[in-house]
Amino acid sequence: MFLVAYFIISMTVLSVCAISTNGALDAGGAYYMISRALGPEFGGSLGVMFFLANVCSSALYILGLVEAIVATFGLPEDGVSPAGSLQVLPAGYWWSLLYATGILLLCLLVCLVGAEIYAKASFLIFLVVMIVLASIFISFFAMRPRTILLPAALPVHNNTGPQPPNMANFTGFKLDTLLGNLDADYAVDYTTGTMMSFATVFAVMFNGCTGIMAGSNMSGDLKNPSYSIPRGTITAVIFTFIIYNLLSLMVACSCDRILLQRDYSFLRDINVWNPLVTVGVYSSTMSAAMSNLIGASRILFALARDDLFGTVLSPAKKTSHNGNPWVSVLLSWFLVQLVLFTGKLNTIASIVTIFFLLVYAAVDLACLALEWASAPNFRPTFRYFTWHTCVLGIVGCAIMMFLINAIYASASIAFMLLLLLLIHYLSPTSSWGYISQALIFHQVRKYLLMLDVRKDHVKFWRPQLLLMVSNPRSSVGLITFINDIKKSGLYVLGHVQLGDLDTLPSNPLQCRYDSWLSLVDHLNIKAFVNLTLADSVRHGVQHLLFISGLGGMRPNTLVLGFYDDCTPKDKLTDPALTATVPTQDPEDERPPYHFPALRPSNDGMGENGKVMGPQEYVAVIADAMKMMKNVALARYFHQFDRASTISSSPGKGALYVDVWPVNLLRPDSSSYVDTCSLFLLQLACVLNMVRAWRHARLRLFLCVEEGRSLRGAEEKLGQLLKELRIKANVYTVPWDQQVALHWQRQGEAGKRRPTRQSQREEEGLGKRGLFEEKEGDNGDFVNSFPSNATRLSDEYLLAVNRLILDQACPPPAVRFLYLPHPPADTQHYTAYLRQLDLLTKDLGPTLLIHGVTPVLTTDL
Repeated sequence: MFLVAYFIISMTVLSVCAISTNGALDAGGAYYMISRALGPEFGGSLGVMFFLANVCSSALYILGLVEAIVATFGLPEDGVSPAGSLQVLPAGYWWSLLYATGILLLCLLVCLVGAEIYAKASFLIFLVVMIVLASIFISFFAMRPRTILLPAALPVHNNTGPQPPNMANFTGFKLDTLLGNLDADYAVDYTTGTMMSFATVFAVMFNGCTGIMAGSNMSGDLKNPSYSIPRGTITAVIFTFIIYNLLSLMVACSCDRILLQRDYSFLRDINVWNPLVTVGVYSSTMSAAMSNLIGASRILFALARDDLFGTVLSPAKKTSHNGNPWVSVLLSWFLVQLVLFTGKLNTIASIVTIFFLLVYAAVDLACLALEWASAPNFRPTFRYFTWHTCVLGIVGCAIMMFLINAIYASASIAFMLLLLLLIHYLSPTSSWGYISQALIFHQVRKYLLMLDVRKDHVKFWRPQLLLMVSNPRSSVGLITFINDIKKSGLYVLGHVQLGDLDTLPSNPLQCRYDSWLSLVDHLNIKAFVNLTLADSVRHGVQHLLFISGLGGMRPNTLVLGFYDDCTPKDKLTDPALTATVPTQDPEDERPPYHFPALRPSNDGMGENGKVMGPQEYVAVIADAMKMMKNVALARYFHQFDRASTISSSPGKGALYVDVWPVNLLRPDSSSYVDTCSLFLLQLACVLNMVRAWRHARLRLFLCVEEGRSLRGAEEKLGQLLKELRIKANVYTVPWDQQVALHWQRQGEAGKRRPTRQSQREEEGLGKRGLFEEKEGDNGDFVNSFPSNATRLSDEYLLAVNRLILDQACPPPAVRFLYLPHPPADTQHYTAYLRQLDLLTKDLGPTLLIHGVTPVLTTDL
């Protein structure tokens, strides 16, 4: 038992020494170590458990002292005291409770005076105990063999065997006595009448070893805890282990089994001077009771000071003029008094031991987490520990907890988890640092290194999105929508702040990160934030596309808001996001979220207060495509309200997502199987897979001309969707009139020139592979935008716009349209943007999408 107990204690002591030498310690001992290492949730819940363990342990020692007093001075069972005897104290439950209350009041008085008087009293008690121990060891050699009268035992129920003997022997050192004591042979406890076992005896015995934490409990009262705790604790462990084992060996060699089982105060009966052992027992139990009482008060004071339970423990913060937390002492005294009503030492021994083992396991866990996190600031001066010792300590504590009492152990863990959840949801955010963050960083770094971009495969493609946000106040709808289509992929909110670091005294972005992170929390989205400083928006976007992400987690899709003249609306109407932070200077009040006002009318940043012009905007799109990034342009998402959209008649088919996979700016081509079209289908499908959009219906519109088989085109597209496992309703939309407007502008009387490309397409979709790109599609970006782009008539674009609007019955929640590549000639950028503007006019929330990489496959 001593080997098991001290193995557990030694592993824990190594962890305590490591943590205590890694920085300044404050009041709270093990609670302080656990809370600062594992965070407030674990620290607070285990702090309460440690507090209760010390309260129950103090009561246990007081009850042990009362048993010793009653055994020495209590009246016999017949109530008649022998002449000249000191057995004058009445016995019984209520009398024992009265004696325990008096002893507890004495401990309270010492603890109220303060830690100094307790330290002096402890030192005197230590001297007394050392003298008593010396007399005990001398007595084994000085005393001759003798017969000892045993105390009366409680009757055992249903015991029909012979009555137990009332005499036992002190034999002196004999080999036969040692051999007779080697086997366990558990018997009935004569004070309670219950059968003993390894677990019940270990539970009582282990409480004699928990005093090694007394020094760390007083960490706030020590002059130099980082120096004193390791040396004092290790010395205590070594000294007590030697003393306990020497006593055990000498007792086993000189006292027969009956004496050990039937007389718990046998050391007094075999001592050279009996009263000396009595004094030693009283002194050691009194010291242990005071140690646990003052330790409990310091833990309660630390819990109250950390405000983990709000105002419930606020009275416990009060201290005297010399810093003694007298309210915490009184509260601890009150709880110990309640525990004393249990009346029997062995009744609470199991609970106390389990509580201590749980706390010891937590200390080992805290040290293990710090070691595994590999944080550079964890460099304790005590280095005689490894993660192996921490794991062994945790495993040893867990095994012994359940061996002692599985029900108590399970209930204690459940109680701890309940406290953990309570603190997690009710306590404010702490500034102690969270070990979970260090562990997550360590693991994420390791797995990011394992994420090899060379092993990417189209089967496992997912959208990794960089959404450029000019001002979050007007972009709430778009931010929440893009969060839905990320499909467990990377989502980065990017922002470009115009400026030159050479002309600034410090980084202007540093103070803005908190505002953006608070926005992410407020909108409940799973996104990272990446801000950059650049001399232009175009250069800033280039920076972000080059450097955002790590390893295999890099954005593959750029999302931009549409460049138009719509008046932005402030969607951050939550009072928490618009309140000001009061400061000492009333004129210095500032909003906690550093988002500027929406599009100021005159600030020198371009026409209508925009930070970029149309030429630069289209250049950003072209840059992204050169870098092989997919591009999406989002228009009218200031009208998008996710909550009202999702809640509109769920399950009734009232929510639609429209997909137009044809390049509407190229009326001479209507292929549905190029990379860009398939990318459109993939994003629409991803949106439909999100739980909130699962009841939405995809509508796929197939634009066809006269002379082509309407039914055949619809069937072939349906077969393509079936092979791609995309569920959508296909609608054929004749657009001869719209195409005719285009060719009339070209002076060809509505007739289409019989180009090789058109002849090839007339043969139908079936003669092309599903993923074979057209000549000029994405392979040659120049041809993705028609060479006669500037000659697309407004009549044609408005007619196509009207065609799209006419199909909106009922209107969709969002539309996906094909985004053609910008023209090669930069002089045509403005015309390109104007055509997109006319095409998408008044369509409601719309995504113009251009894909540059294959994202779909029919393979397993």
